[in-house]
Amino acid sequence: MFFITKMQGIEMKKIFLLLMMMFSLASANNRLDVKQVTNNVYAIIGELGNRSAENLGNNATFGFVVTNDGVVLIDSGATYNGAKEIELAIASITNKPVVKVINTGGQDHRWLGNNYFKQKGAEIIASKNAVVDQKARVTDQFFRLGSLIDDKDIKITVPTYADQTFDTQYSFDLGGTKFELHHAGQAHTPGDSFIWLPQHAVMFTGDIVYVERMLGVMDHSNSKSWVSVFEAMAEYNPKYIIPGHGHITNLAEAKRDTYQYLIDLRKAVSEFMDNGGSISEIRNVDQSKYMRLLNFETLSGRNAQQIFTELEWE
Repeated sequence: MFFITKMQGIEMKKIFLLLMMMFSLASANNRLDVKQVTNNVYAIIGELGNRSAENLGNNATFGFVVTNDGVVLIDSGATYNGAKEIELAIASITNKPVVKVINTGGQDHRWLGNNYFKQKGAEIIASKNAVVDQKARVTDQFFRLGSLIDDKDIKITVPTYADQTFDTQYSFDLGGTKFELHHAGQAHTPGDSFIWLPQHAVMFTGDIVYVERMLGVMDHSNSKSWVSVFEAMAEYNPKYIIPGHGHITNLAEAKRDTYQYLIDLRKAVSEFMDNGGSISEIRNVDQSKYMRLLNFETLSGRNAQQIFTELEWE
């Protein structure tokens, strides 16, 4: 028969609480995979599939940079609890606080976690066009999230917009690291920006770059401008790319899965239209070259339809 003293009971309780904390962190890391890119620069890789109650809407790739004066976070997650999980992922690397959050665009997982970090004193930065887009689509975004994510997570998520905005370029130095922000035009969303770290040859692209999964050309996208924005980003010849969706990559893979797909699909749809094809038959456009990309079945037809609509007005 075992005899447990009061002191032993206290120690067991401490061990139990410690195990619970470790389990919580492990759970976060299972959903958000933290990968080091280079010295002090990290990617936080979310799921490649759809938003869900399990991933809290964080079906995207985020990132952060650890500086001498705190952490700069690239994109804040799709919900308040999603932002909390991103903070847990950061805490697995450093105990420094997030002092700045950069929103790379207007999609929900780029900015709806802002309030969580704002409450902790972080400055929020985004392009002016991103903020306009966020305000224009916030109701629709909450409606969509409401059908995919637990209602309790939605209720505590408060839309919070950038403190610092910019037209096309903005830069700052923090803790010995230089950050250059560029909004070169509309891509997946009207306010997409890329973030260049010249000291590290690292580029955070937000939704300008997708790898491993098919990108989405939506009614808030512009495929022609997206091609130009990609070219502007590629001029920096980054060594490392942290995409908006997918794992850490390089310029060649980014071109293959995003740039070339846009070029090829625009060409194929244009030829289809020149041959008298109607939008009702748009799914006949051959995209089989890109069947390897996740979400091909759900997005390829819609992408062709949206580009058909764009080309009608170009």
